[in-house]
Amino acid sequence: MRRKVTKAVFPVAGLGTRFLPATKSVPKEIMTLVDRPLVQYAIDEARAAGIKEFIFITSRGKSALEDYFDESPILERELRKKGKLEALEDLKSTNMESGAIAYMRQHKALGLGHAVWCARRLIGDEPFAVMLPDDVISAEKPCLQQMIEAYEETGGNMVAAMEVPRDKTSNYGILDVKEDMGSMVSVKGMVEKPSVEDAPSNLAVIGRYILHPQVLKNLNKVKTGAGGEIQLTDAIAQEIEGTGVYGYRFRGQRFDCGSKAGFLQATVAFGLARDDLKDDLRKFLHSVMQIDNAAE
Repeated sequence: MRRKVTKAVFPVAGLGTRFLPATKSVPKEIMTLVDRPLVQYAIDEARAAGIKEFIFITSRGKSALEDYFDESPILERELRKKGKLEALEDLKSTNMESGAIAYMRQHKALGLGHAVWCARRLIGDEPFAVMLPDDVISAEKPCLQQMIEAYEETGGNMVAAMEVPRDKTSNYGILDVKEDMGSMVSVKGMVEKPSVEDAPSNLAVIGRYILHPQVLKNLNKVKTGAGGEIQLTDAIAQEIEGTGVYGYRFRGQRFDCGSKAGFLQATVAFGLARDDLKDDLRKFLHSVMQIDNAAE
């Protein structure tokens, strides 16, 4: 019987330099998308997929991230006293049970592969998920839940995948497809940030993974790759002839909230999806477009 995926690793040690000066004192992961921090979207997605243990790979200056998931008795008491019960429930939904969440320090910025490797002792010999909070995915059924359901059929290793424009392939890990089965593809190769000319396809790896524990052992031996970092892609690629690697075309829209443009696009999209915000936001956007059209 295939073991269930109940652990997830969240690599959040990055400095968020593209969002300076905001990230000088505020970790990028708790910057708010509408009224929830980025990391909350990832946590909610993980919970919906049945994840029970949450492992954060952090670095110096991330204490605000740890505080976010702690209880806030004074604030809860004030909300209860003022009768703001809806806000109180929202607040409680951010709390994590004692023992459900762990923090590991990545002392050197050696890449995503190294960040995942830092969690090896907490993962042990179990399959596990990796979630990058920068990739926010809007979907009727949460992306990781889609993947875990597919994983229960295939086993092996699985990466979320989506088609990207050919001229953008150098920004992603790209899959070399062995067999295309629609929502699922079997993989015969993976290339990290290839040139446009060398990209084997335009099917890119997005920040959701379900991995066999052997990948952690592979990371012990992986040398630095693209960008002088230890690439997770290289360790996964070693399993193509072993436990197998699959790409999963998820159903949903992905927003790259690691970029300013992507963050703004996500803010608009998630705002328009909210019943309490969509009317005012739509009117504002319409007025902005009218001004732009008049200027032209």
